[in-house]
Amino acid sequence: MRKVVRRSLPEENDKSLRPEGRPEKPKLSPESDERVQIYFLPNLLTAGNLACGFFALTWIFKYERALGFEPILIAIRLILAAFACDFLDGRLARLAKKESHFGREFDSLADIVSFGVAPAFLVYRIVLYQFERSGWLIAAIYLVCGGIRLARFNVLSMRPESHKGLEFVGFPIPSAAAVVVSVAMFMMWMVGQGHELGPSRYALAGLMVLLSILMVSNVRYPTFKYIDWTPARSVAAFAGAAVVGLLLVSEFEVTLAALFVAYLLYGLVRPWVSKRWRREIESDESDEGDDTVEG
Repeated sequence: MRKVVRRSLPEENDKSLRPEGRPEKPKLSPESDERVQIYFLPNLLTAGNLACGFFALTWIFKYERALGFEPILIAIRLILAAFACDFLDGRLARLAKKESHFGREFDSLADIVSFGVAPAFLVYRIVLYQFERSGWLIAAIYLVCGGIRLARFNVLSMRPESHKGLEFVGFPIPSAAAVVVSVAMFMMWMVGQGHELGPSRYALAGLMVLLSILMVSNVRYPTFKYIDWTPARSVAAFAGAAVVGLLLVSEFEVTLAALFVAYLLYGLVRPWVSKRWRREIESDESDEGDDTVEG
């Protein structure tokens, strides 16, 4: 009698088959997975940033010089609301440890609308239109420098050493927009108080040029991303914070413009500020390292 020899399937075939005999789907690595992880709350705030920028543009379009500054004031409030959303989304993502490539790219797209297009068009509508040739050029240069600023940030933030950055290299575009709109709002407040601006209203044009240069410069600004509110502070620091809070309530337009202009100037004088004062101002950020990040 012949012996019947049963041939078993090769071991590798056993691994490639399910119990039902169907082949398993190949497992995708994180790099090859086409699905994009979107963390809900941080990106919802980024979406709010983008929406505020778009709504601001619609109000700027409604502005007519003969009818007053009300549409411009609404647009300014929307740009400041976009700034608040931008301030919170990154901090919320870091707090929850939910930072992602998608969030960074989405944030940059929102920023170019809310802090690039909207402020440039706003200043053009209220001041720069009076300069027949150079007006649109100044607004366009601001927008282009803001775009370069964001592109540079995205490239350099991919570097492994940039994730704990304590400094911005170049003036951040959200802060540039905040300087522009807060100064514009202060000027409108002055007009409402009965003051005649005269040639000083053209200061916004010079400010746009200065901000364009600073955004693509190598001037370093503290990020204030890792402020720890728990350590004990000096009585002077606490008193200063309390005074600023009261001034924001009582003289909002003046105080807000002063705060953002002070941040702008601080980066310029920072190299000559003593380490002791830096620690007071920057909440001990400078003690943690010298890493930098562009943003």
